[in-house]
Amino acid sequence: MTVLHPDLAATAASFFSDGPSLGDRVVQWQRVHGRHDLPWQKNRTAYRVWLSEIMLQQTQVTAVIPYYERFLQRFPDVFSLAEAPIEDVMALWAGLGYYTRARNLHRCAQEVVATYRGEFPADPVLLQALPGIGRSTAAAISAFSYGTRAAIMDGNVKRVFARVFGIREYPGNKPVEDQLWLLADSLLPAEGIDAYTQGLMDLGATVCTRSKPVCMLCPLQPHCVANREQLTAELPVRKPKKAVPSKRVLMPVVMVNGQVLLEQRPPSGIWGGLLSLPEIGGMQLADDALFEPDTNAVSAFAEKFTEVQSVRLLPDFEHVFTHFRLQIFPVIAEGSRWLPQVAESRYSIASPEQADTLALPAPVRSLLTTLVQDSSL
Repeated sequence: MTVLHPDLAATAASFFSDGPSLGDRVVQWQRVHGRHDLPWQKNRTAYRVWLSEIMLQQTQVTAVIPYYERFLQRFPDVFSLAEAPIEDVMALWAGLGYYTRARNLHRCAQEVVATYRGEFPADPVLLQALPGIGRSTAAAISAFSYGTRAAIMDGNVKRVFARVFGIREYPGNKPVEDQLWLLADSLLPAEGIDAYTQGLMDLGATVCTRSKPVCMLCPLQPHCVANREQLTAELPVRKPKKAVPSKRVLMPVVMVNGQVLLEQRPPSGIWGGLLSLPEIGGMQLADDALFEPDTNAVSAFAEKFTEVQSVRLLPDFEHVFTHFRLQIFPVIAEGSRWLPQVAESRYSIASPEQADTLALPAPVRSLLTTLVQDSSL
């Protein structure tokens, strides 16, 4: 039996019938207690808001801020971003993860320039048609930049609504999410849409947090079902767990005179468009058997690029993706000089000291940094 009322929006209105509406309470709270010093709040142009909203998808504010500031230094407007080579965009994005966002960011900038002459449209429907912009992101851009009354529905908002209204089903399920959108639309305040939108984000990020919410500081606390029934640990209902598969990959670290062979990855897929270490056999599902890196295969691969003098193992390590775990087995193959094959289009060489300036996946950057720090290798 569903625990959602067939008209959740109408039910929600009754929660606040004895005083200020939910929207008004959030607006008042945000203006006094919300965040006001985030870098993207200083200048609410659509370009800056869009850039921050894309970066904030599935990424914490503290991680985003330095990337946001570096992007603005390199790409101060949508025109400079649209004209930049994708390699430059990926290099600045490297380490932030979810690299499809960076590719869509570049495509979106180009489309805004080509279709809208560099001006982001105010209509959330038009914004949502652009690469990488979903319904909630479109609403946030429009609300912050143009004052449009449009509802957002990110993870923070789902958590706040699930707790306040006692929604006991997983909010990611389509029927539940559809009702949440209707609820979000019904709760929009008549005025102060920017403070309301920011306030919902701030409540979820600083007060109604995933663990240990500070309910006494919440302006919605007197009406919150989860607080009243002591359900904050259970709500929102978590996504049903699935087994997380494990994969492994053999990565040859081909080195000559302190320089490393890198390979340009295909534009799509894991680490799409980034530079990375080559892989032998690609990413394979792991089993329970003990895995021994094939040093002969590494040597044979390295012989295409250098006259191999020595091969040795490095400690394996794990990198966790959203949907699987990857065990990386790096093997160093050192040679005396580079052969002409290095000039093939998808290969390049670089010094490990350059790791922070290249568009590298986080685990590869970490590995190269280790090579610099450990002089014994």
